[in-house]
Amino acid sequence: MKLLDLTLDTPAANLALDEALLLQADRDPQAPDVLRLWESPTNFVVLGRSSKIADEVNQVWCGENCIPVLRRSSGGGTVVAGPGCLMYAVVLRYAQREHLRMLDQAHRFVMEKIRDAVISAGVSCSIAGICDLAINDRKISGNALHCVKNAFLYHGTLLYGMDLGVVENCLGTPTRQPKYRQLRGHSEFVQTIPLSRPELSESLVKVWNATKTMDSFRASLLQSVQSLMANKYNDRNWNESGRVRT
Repeated sequence: MKLLDLTLDTPAANLALDEALLLQADRDPQAPDVLRLWESPTNFVVLGRSSKIADEVNQVWCGENCIPVLRRSSGGGTVVAGPGCLMYAVVLRYAQREHLRMLDQAHRFVMEKIRDAVISAGVSCSIAGICDLAINDRKISGNALHCVKNAFLYHGTLLYGMDLGVVENCLGTPTRQPKYRQLRGHSEFVQTIPLSRPELSESLVKVWNATKTMDSFRASLLQSVQSLMANKYNDRNWNESGRVRT
């Protein structure tokens, strides 16, 4: 597996890069498995593929505080990203691991790796719900999956130093809640991991055995990022309704 520790200039570009890596793996049988790490220097909200902005986002507060609301290609609920939130993405081809086409197997495979990375860094945690990590039933990581024909993208958050007041202010009450949440508000449900970013990053790299740094972008990958930004991640129609222009 190759490591790509790279944060691009804008939230839209970073979401586009995750999907561009997936599309590259889908098209190219020689594309490597990739572990990507990044962290936005500014706060933004990320809707899941089918999330409804009116139901899950405090649009007035986000607007007043210049916090953009974008939509990702994967499912799952709405999250807040920004300083103190390490983002990871794993892109894996199905070749020689066909069992991961089963969604429960894919969730289990990746979530056990992410859990083991946190534990090996010295913090006890467990998998909660379908694809959360929690410490004593308080969420520290939310994750989501996007499958295509030949590969899948699994990506998520690891809250290690984020201002959780921003999460409370940006998000409304989610329409879909895991049972372990027990109807708690964000301030009672979410907590940070008592680790630094270098500690988390090092542990993720070790658990995934990401031994080689990914080479500089291929022209085709950069072109894919730019196309996805223009036609999707910078498009108001996509971010607000989940529909791509035709």
